[in-house]
Amino acid sequence: MKNLKSTGPTNPNVQSIRRYLRRSAHKWHVSIWKDVDNYLQKPRRTNVEVNLSKINRLTKQDDIIIVPGKVLSSGKLLHHVTIAALNFSQHSREKILSSGGKCLTLKELIKQNPKGSKIKVIT
Repeated sequence: MKNLKSTGPTNPNVQSIRRYLRRSAHKWHVSIWKDVDNYLQKPRRTNVEVNLSKINRLTKQDDIIIVPGKVLSSGKLLHHVTIAALNFSQHSREKILSSGGKCLTLKELIKQNPKGSKIKVIT
């Protein structure tokens, strides 16, 4: 019987973000960073993709959300939200900024809010 090596993402950027999430979860004793790390360890074909229409439905003014995957541009965003994601499509980034929202990387969000308070994860 062969020893099967457990593999995760091979993208160096994703590996770096996952290490940062695990360290932050341990340092600040916050489980939300562990949860996001668990989403990012899944195979690429099961990555989370969220449209702006879903974000608009599930959030309200000035919410802070995490998308452990890619934000896509289908739909409209009608209020200000701060979105941290692994990746943004170009059109989604433009729509978020034009609505008065912010686009952050996961590392930037952790630096701004290490305790993870008042953050929603949308999958």
